[in-house]
Amino acid sequence: MEQVTVKLSSRSYEVRIGGGLLEKAGEEIAPFAPGGRVALVSDDRVDQLYGDRTAASLEKAGLQVSRFTFPEGESSKNMTTYCRLLEFLARQRLTRADCVVALGGGVTGDLAGFAAATYLRGIALVQLPTTLLAAVDSSVGGKTGVDLEAGKNLAGAFCQPRRVLCDTHTLSTLTPETFADGMAEVIKYGAILDRELLELLEQRQDEDPMEEVIRRCVALKGMLVERDERDTGDRQLLNFGHTVGHAIEKRSGYTITHGSAVAMGMAVMARACWKNGFSKDNCAPRLEWLLKRYHLPTRCPYSLEELVEGMLSDKKRGGNRITLVAPMEEGRCVLHPVPVDELEAFLQPGMEG
Repeated sequence: MEQVTVKLSSRSYEVRIGGGLLEKAGEEIAPFAPGGRVALVSDDRVDQLYGDRTAASLEKAGLQVSRFTFPEGESSKNMTTYCRLLEFLARQRLTRADCVVALGGGVTGDLAGFAAATYLRGIALVQLPTTLLAAVDSSVGGKTGVDLEAGKNLAGAFCQPRRVLCDTHTLSTLTPETFADGMAEVIKYGAILDRELLELLEQRQDEDPMEEVIRRCVALKGMLVERDERDTGDRQLLNFGHTVGHAIEKRSGYTITHGSAVAMGMAVMARACWKNGFSKDNCAPRLEWLLKRYHLPTRCPYSLEELVEGMLSDKKRGGNRITLVAPMEEGRCVLHPVPVDELEAFLQPGMEG
């Protein structure tokens, strides 16, 4: 088992990575639910795959389990489902001595985390990510929230988990498309912080275990979260590809997945930065090769004009500027504020081949 400690000024927590951790979930989670009750939150697909197994482990540890499920997919990550979950927690009479357990991918973690942050003004949260994307990214760092009609993740709160348990056996049930979504975020970490990770991904074979890759990504994210828990500085590097990516997701009605959209967004930014003379090195060719190797797209199906409204609603906008994450050289990105009225001109070269 691999382990990473995220050390925050308020509280530290462990991220544990390895096979078979769902069977140990009860003993791991019980210390964070002294009231003896947990709400197990998952989408209907994950609940069918892992709900009974996880609930059995929790009950074996002496915990009373209430289960909340919702329809799979980004379209469920909204205020309606969030309010349903809050009402469920209230009907089950969970107290501040109890715990919310998020079992699933990024949608589940964001939704359950937002509920945990706001129910009774905050109760304990444990993340059990079952997708690669959730394991390396959304389950760590405390960002939670839901989508609004105006854009993605526009309502939310910070809610650091008490523990994260990443059972790598769950990766075996992912579809190729869902696994590729996670690889987009893995490649992102290499692009922004870790050139050696890019080299590791180039050499990696499909059958190689994922524990070390996940540990490396979690350690990188943990480092940024420790330096900038509230996302006002360096942590924004994690948004590489996300401004364009979120606009693509919204324009598609969320039929394009998060990982595919971010992959396109990273490629657009790498091409734009090089063609604008901003980057020290041309990062686009290697990045695009890696994205294609892991079955991810590099060309956007929409025009820039179709995406602008979504980008201007992005939460990274501040006044008349929006902060983009710009690759300078392989393994290093910087934050680059761009005036809103110059955004289209800056990005347009990246939309071209």
